[in-house]
Amino acid sequence: MRGIREFVAEEDGVGVVELILILVVLIGLVLIFKEQLTDLVNDIFNTITKSAGRV
Repeated sequence: MRGIREFVAEEDGVGVVELILILVVLIGLVLIFKEQLTDLVNDIFNTITKSAGRV
């Protein structure tokens, strides 16, 4: 009975599981919004390039 309680109380792998789940969600969001993110990044770089010419 003591071994079962210790096994249930052990939380060493919980942090790893949480990290993997967060990464999966982030990758999923990137895949879903890939086109919008690409357009946004291109717009930002275009703005930076135009503004850099004035400096």
